[in-house]
Formats: sequence, structure tokens, C-alpha cells
Amino acid sequence: MSTVYRVPSWVCQGCATTIKEVVKTADKDADVKVDWEGKTVEVDTSMSEESVRQALRSTGETIE
Repeated sequence: MSTVYRVPSWVCQGCATTIKEVVKTADKDADVKVDWEGKTVEVDTSMSEESVRQALRSTGETIE
């Protein structure tokens, strides 16, 4: 299932890279598409939505 999350707290492209790495660590088969300028991340994974949100929040970013 693919879900798009808004990440309004991003201040640099490195933040986006960190989020991608965290999701890929939790699920190596996840497809993660980052739109740094649009401040969104699209995650296609078998993980539950809550698990994805927890992984994203673990980076210290605000997730909507």
C-alpha cells in the first residue's frame, strides 16, 4: 500500500535522505519516493501505517 506523508519540518535535503534511510532500514523492500521541495514522502511498504509513522517520527521530523 502506498501512502503519502507531508513533512513540513524539513529544512534540508539531508533530512529527506535520513527519512528514506530509516524506512529502508525498517523494510528493505519498501519503495520510498521523496519530494524534498514539496516536503512529501511516498512510502509503498508492507509495514502498517502506524509502523511507518513511528519510523518517520524517529527522525525527529514532524509528520502529517
